[in-house]
Amino acid sequence: MRINVITRHAPANYGSLLQAIATQKLLQRFDYDCRIIDYIPEGETGVKVAFTQVKEKSNWNKNFLKKAAYILSREPEYIVMHHKFLQMRKKYLKMTERCKSREELEKKFGKSNDIFVTGSDQVWGPVSNGKIDMAYFLNFLPDDATRVAFASSFGKANYDKDSINEIKDKLKLYKNIAVREDRAVELIQEMGIEAKQVLDPTLLITAKEWSKYISKAPKIKKYVLIYQIHNDSNLNKYAKEYAQKAKLPLLRVSPLFHQIGRGGKFVWLPNLDEFLSLIKNADCLITDSFHGTAFALNFNTQFIEILPKTGTSSRNQSILKLTKLENRIVNNLDDFRYIDEKIDFAQVNKILEEKRIESLDYLENILNNEE
Repeated sequence: MRINVITRHAPANYGSLLQAIATQKLLQRFDYDCRIIDYIPEGETGVKVAFTQVKEKSNWNKNFLKKAAYILSREPEYIVMHHKFLQMRKKYLKMTERCKSREELEKKFGKSNDIFVTGSDQVWGPVSNGKIDMAYFLNFLPDDATRVAFASSFGKANYDKDSINEIKDKLKLYKNIAVREDRAVELIQEMGIEAKQVLDPTLLITAKEWSKYISKAPKIKKYVLIYQIHNDSNLNKYAKEYAQKAKLPLLRVSPLFHQIGRGGKFVWLPNLDEFLSLIKNADCLITDSFHGTAFALNFNTQFIEILPKTGTSSRNQSILKLTKLENRIVNNLDDFRYIDEKIDFAQVNKILEEKRIESLDYLENILNNEE
């Protein structure tokens, strides 16, 4: 039987791509013909991303000149970045033909008898334009279609009443719902709907399996690595001081060229294998990223977190709570005890293995029930 997965596979960042790879790999493990629905709205491709994002940035959206400056400064990097990630998606994912709208999705899938899965990542939260995209709630399918959610995420913790009512009506159509964060379980249960917490798909693939994607280790043997999603000067300052005190070189990895001036030797837009290798071989990862955290956990890489102030930190906190590593959150920017205070990964690995078995058993059971 065929499974079609809709997920946030196309944003030009490593977490989106890696979770899509993991989701497809897991479903194929159960002998399903799994395809990623190549749904990318017009406003999330190439240079159009700059136009979409500037509308949500109050500092740049005040007048025409500021908006033009933002778009002109970001346009070249977005074009290069999206071309690179398109090539990686083609290499690692089995996808359907491209769909740009709900109408195109309905035309292609509206009469299908396949299983449809809303996959991992922040599918149920605001997208690039700041709004919820109901396509990720499979609103292009008839009510009696087979819907399953696995490791889905809202991205943020709170919604207004109107949004909750719209979301609730769509979630009631799902046969089974598994989400990534504990707060997502609470949010859905508050709607009177059952939900289960499971691991992110990237954590359901073992470090040994992910290591097969890596071709070589970095030339630098010991280093501190920054993987930063949000613009936070505190993270930049802390990372530079940490590396200096640890007497190690500082590397920064990002697909965004404008991060070149934030500190650290810049590794721009590496291939997937190099990105994974940088995290696996780091002496310490300093991050605000959920998937940065997930891969540090999987590879048993020492890490610390400076949480983003964007309302999306619940996803980071959830995985740290699960693995009993909430103490890795930096609350005092003058605190550098983490240089010597190392994580004992024995307990972490035990927790992840138990949760991995539980999550995979749940996935297998719900898929068997849909056949």
